[in-house]
Amino acid sequence: MKTKLMETGGYRYIPGVMQYSAGVCANEGYRIVRARFADVVPLEEGFKRIADHLESVDRPLQAFCACELRSPGQFSEQDFRSFNELYAGTLRQWDIMEGDENPIARSNVCPEIDPPAAPGFHSFLYTVRDEDAPKTFAIAGSGEVPEGAANYHDHIIRPGETSPDAIREKAAFVLDEMERRMAFFDANWAETTAAQIYTVHEIHPLMTSELGPRGAHHNGLIWHFNRPPIAGLDYEMDCRRVFDEFVLA
Repeated sequence: MKTKLMETGGYRYIPGVMQYSAGVCANEGYRIVRARFADVVPLEEGFKRIADHLESVDRPLQAFCACELRSPGQFSEQDFRSFNELYAGTLRQWDIMEGDENPIARSNVCPEIDPPAAPGFHSFLYTVRDEDAPKTFAIAGSGEVPEGAANYHDHIIRPGETSPDAIREKAAFVLDEMERRMAFFDANWAETTAAQIYTVHEIHPLMTSELGPRGAHHNGLIWHFNRPPIAGLDYEMDCRRVFDEFVLA
């Protein structure tokens, strides 16, 4: 499998599943910028604010390349499919997504404390022109289950187990997936500017068993006390190499 070009957006992406790509990397002459909302913005309003922001910086809708979502709680597989169809509808209207191929990288996680009332945007990423830009990329969130199977439930790593050893095995699978995805962009942990962990389970033992030895701690780790989006999943990560980040009130 090779990356594909989103020419009007100024980036290339790793083909994934209908709901998201596995990651994006800015093309030569572009860089990726990350904007975080001060508070979670509901989906429809969030899309509008993203469109308004892109217009304000003279970028097309297709420059939108990745996002981080927050949801009230874990989805059933059917509810997740329904949500993704709603989300993908806007991407099709924006001429970003055609059919079931989605170039947008994404994470969608569920805060355990003070969750939002409805799914919404925590942040979004987009490309801007920059002839001298260094490489920038964003790797989509992955939980402890292979992508592209007929369902999630039958393929979860150590399903229903949350012992320290089970969490270690789940984390190892996710780290492998992060590294696999970064390899599409000839990247590794040493090049990341941020790595995020989403779990409500203890992660400190992972520092010496998995995270540290691989170098995932290179610039520190951001631990969100959140759950992955699908019921039954316990551990998720994403990572990025982005030099421009700011907060929108």
